[in-house]
Amino acid sequence: MRVLTTGLLAGLLALGLSACGTSTGERALSGAGVGAAVGGAAAAVTGGDVSQGAVIGAGAGAATGAATDEGDIDLDD
Repeated sequence: MRVLTTGLLAGLLALGLSACGTSTGERALSGAGVGAAVGGAAAAVTGGDVSQGAVIGAGAGAATGAATDEGDIDLDD
């Protein structure tokens, strides 16, 4: 259950922050960075392989960032 909760939290954080940037490349890059950090931290907390968690998180964050549009999430509101 803890792994599921951590994974959902990591996904929500990556989704919320992946829209930072104006171009698709910038959003993918920032999403990858956030995803790597969250994935590595989640793996460390749950006793998993930190590097594997970071790689998986980076991939998920980059995909989410590339899939979002600049207007999808507006943090200025």
